[in-house]
Amino acid sequence: MRPVIDSAERLTRRGQWFVSTQCVRVETPTFQGLADQWLEFGIPATQVDRLVDFQQRWGGLVVPPSVDYDGGPKMLWADLPAGEPERDGYFDAGVQRVSMAYSFMIGPAGEFGIDADRWTPLHASIEGWIESLALAHHASTRAHLVTTIRGDQIDDLPLHEFEPMPEVRGLADTWWRGPDSVIAINTGEARGFDQPRLRVARVYRGLDE
Repeated sequence: MRPVIDSAERLTRRGQWFVSTQCVRVETPTFQGLADQWLEFGIPATQVDRLVDFQQRWGGLVVPPSVDYDGGPKMLWADLPAGEPERDGYFDAGVQRVSMAYSFMIGPAGEFGIDADRWTPLHASIEGWIESLALAHHASTRAHLVTTIRGDQIDDLPLHEFEPMPEVRGLADTWWRGPDSVIAINTGEARGFDQPRLRVARVYRGLDE
């Protein structure tokens, strides 16, 4: 076992608590041996460095399932895209829980997202994804009522009464905070497959400060 992640971006106290109490870190290769092979295969050095760095920080972290995306990656693990080792700037982010129509990837700027019909970044970093999981766990265990909304009904949510939650570094997926509730809006699959009906939001009501 290795210690809790020494991350490039600081996690909130909620995120740190989530990683240390709800996740498990298992021993995984550091990729130092593979790095030389990848360089010999013509993989750019910057790409190899990013793979090794991600694996050192996050490789082997087993996370609880997310509510959406069929649970998200079960374990974070860097790897080159199958059949596309030369794909510039992208690499696989983790092991899927079930057979799916897309994979989880890290983008050229460090984004965490899904590679569906098109590449769709969900959060600006892997830390944002971890923060979203931590927030969902926190809200679901404390809310008095959780309501799920799909498709066009999401447009009726009064987001002007809420403020965005920056810790999730939201892109396709965002979180919003109100006086006694939070809202999670996930549009990754909708954008990735160009299917607006796949948008989903969850409203967690009855939270204290």
